[in-house]
Amino acid sequence: MGDLALLRDRLSCLDRVVVAFSGGADSAFLAWVAHDTLGSDRSLAVTAVSASLAGDERDDCAALAAEWGLRWTEVQTNELARPEYVANDRDRCAHCKAELMDVVAPVAAAEAATVLLGVNLDDLGDHRPGQAVAASLGAAFPLVDAQFTKADVRAESRRLGLRTWDKPAAACLASRIPHGVPVTLGNLGRVETAEAALRRLGFAQVRVRHYGDAARIEVEPADLARAVALRLDIVAAAQAAGYRYVTLDLEGFRSGNLSPADT
Repeated sequence: MGDLALLRDRLSCLDRVVVAFSGGADSAFLAWVAHDTLGSDRSLAVTAVSASLAGDERDDCAALAAEWGLRWTEVQTNELARPEYVANDRDRCAHCKAELMDVVAPVAAAEAATVLLGVNLDDLGDHRPGQAVAASLGAAFPLVDAQFTKADVRAESRRLGLRTWDKPAAACLASRIPHGVPVTLGNLGRVETAEAALRRLGFAQVRVRHYGDAARIEVEPADLARAVALRLDIVAAAQAAGYRYVTLDLEGFRSGNLSPADT
């Protein structure tokens, strides 16, 4: 069970922090608690903006910072300049986190602060090579230290009145591209355009998995019937984004889902 008092103690011990703030439930909760515990002088939320971050997510980070009074800034990262990231093997996230730390670490150094990531206990069981890279470069995971699971973060966020408590999971856009398929600006843009259109159709939790000319769409199982009813609108949205073929995954949304060859 996550311990908010322990989390505050851990943040107080760190004294000055820079929170990598993507706008998801975990990083938003951590950014809010850091600000509430340390104040604006000793906490800074930083959003890394790149082609792998959906524009809607960047905008929500700015909105949350304004709503909560966070000291916030954005920095530009360029994962696509790293050939290893573009190659998109199973360690892609390691190259992403290396880029993040290369850009955010100087910001933290100027603040005499520690970089914090919103990693929780459940994340430790996944294949996330980026965590090891970030830790090796000095990042800390205070949600892990305070024993927070994903469910704990959402429950505590709800108790605190944070609107992110039920925000759908939103991994980076590159996670929609199967390993071995290059991550390109064009591929990321097609995914982002298609997903934004589907959210406008009312699908809060949606993934567009990119397979060349084909889009494999995942929605929550409870939304499958509605997706079939709106199939013409969904096809039009995906085709407008540049896909020729459009399929609906009958298993529904699964976080971190990859192609069978990757599992």
